[in-house]
Amino acid sequence: MLDWRSSYRYAPGSASKARLVARLIAGRSVQDAMDILKFTRKRAATMIDKVLKSAVADADEQAADVDNLYVSEARVDDAGVRIGTKRWIPKDRGRAHPIRKKACHIHITVTEA
Repeated sequence: MLDWRSSYRYAPGSASKARLVARLIAGRSVQDAMDILKFTRKRAATMIDKVLKSAVADADEQAADVDNLYVSEARVDDAGVRIGTKRWIPKDRGRAHPIRKKACHIHITVTEA
């Protein structure tokens, strides 16, 4: 059994919010997963959909049967905090701190059944 992996590193958004969407598609067929992501109204759903389509395209490139693929692993890891150096937020006593944004790594693995 072959598997194909695709990932999106340092995706904008928190890992806990993206995990909610990733848990919806784990263990499902690729077509079911794409339908679920299409109608999920979360920001992370579009990013996970792109990663899933990339993994399916890799499998299709190596002559795999796309109809028999399923999502064997959908994992979202924390990537820490991105610090924008050009944007600052005012703090007490005349100081300023950089605006900190969360990021995550999205990993999708598809396997042929």
